[in-house]
Amino acid sequence: MENKYYQIITYGCQMNIHESEKLAGILEELGYKKTDKKENASVIVFNTCCIRQGAEDRAFGNIGALKGLKKKNKDLIIAVCGCMTQQKDRVEKIKSSYPFVDIVFGTHNLFMFKDLLIKRLNTNKRVYEISDDDRLMPEQTNMVRDDKFNAYVNIIYGCNNFCSYCIVPYVRGRERSRNFNEIVEEVKKLIDSDYKCITLLGQNVNSYGNDIEDSNVNFNNLLKTLANLDGDFTIKFMTSHPKDLSKEVIDTISENDKLSKEIHLPVQSGSNKILKLMNRRYTIEHYMETINYIKQKIPNVRLTTDIIVGFPGETEEDFMETYNLIKTVEYDGIFAYMYSVRTGTKAETMPDHLPLSVKNERVNKILNLEKEIQKKNGR
Repeated sequence: MENKYYQIITYGCQMNIHESEKLAGILEELGYKKTDKKENASVIVFNTCCIRQGAEDRAFGNIGALKGLKKKNKDLIIAVCGCMTQQKDRVEKIKSSYPFVDIVFGTHNLFMFKDLLIKRLNTNKRVYEISDDDRLMPEQTNMVRDDKFNAYVNIIYGCNNFCSYCIVPYVRGRERSRNFNEIVEEVKKLIDSDYKCITLLGQNVNSYGNDIEDSNVNFNNLLKTLANLDGDFTIKFMTSHPKDLSKEVIDTISENDKLSKEIHLPVQSGSNKILKLMNRRYTIEHYMETINYIKQKIPNVRLTTDIIVGFPGETEEDFMETYNLIKTVEYDGIFAYMYSVRTGTKAETMPDHLPLSVKNERVNKILNLEKEIQKKNGR
């Protein structure tokens, strides 16, 4: 029997990386083997991101680059999925401008990939499956994890926060928590398989359990339960929302050696005016109270954050408040980005959008400050 090969190209966050592991599991269940060479592949999957325009541009550019390969190999199947394809206008763009793409499916249809691929093979027709039904999708046990040390575990899907700049709630749906015991059992299996670092994933992990009636099902109790498991391992998590990270969770982290002392707490801006426009629902005063409590309880903490510069209406004074906040906190790592317009978000229609030159200047100042802080602290 002739070998069949696949390649998955992944853009974006850890959630996408983990979902690509599930896609790989589906393909290997069907007899495909992984290849690093596009020319050898029978199936190429693009798992896309739409958090910023640059991620979409890269995806479309790389999809377009396969047009010639598709002409040479008529049997090659090209699939596009992920957050970008949950947007109707992007799907229409694929239909009209990329007719050589065979399968398109959204974030809520990942578990259907096997059936979609078989349908394409049997009918030789383009297949589209984009659903707005964001009910909890079934977990898969046939993942292919390339990393034998680090493993990802979903604990919650979706987001209810609707930050004014963010597309995620529109493409990932509302928050849906996984079953508590299912998570614990998955982590146990990973520990038994000798994984040393297990990262719990969610757009907002602190919301875990909010949609479940049982008051004992919450993020703090999940952390405590996992920390009490036998074995040599560390539990990490991402991402936290500053309005939801509780003192109880911070206490739990400080008291348990198996819980990582790394906390990623995206502040986005140091200006209360901008935070309000972003619909972040916390103030800098609240944020700093949380930061100070973290440093008090976890002296060896490694703090990282996300920063967006150039948000509509951001003045030089607003930017300097962000700059000075970073100098005060002295983060161990910063992920700084220029504001990127996302279609359908509230920020898209806000006045006073800033020119690219200003955004570029500000993001470079943040990155240079990060280097200064790291040099000062010997990192």
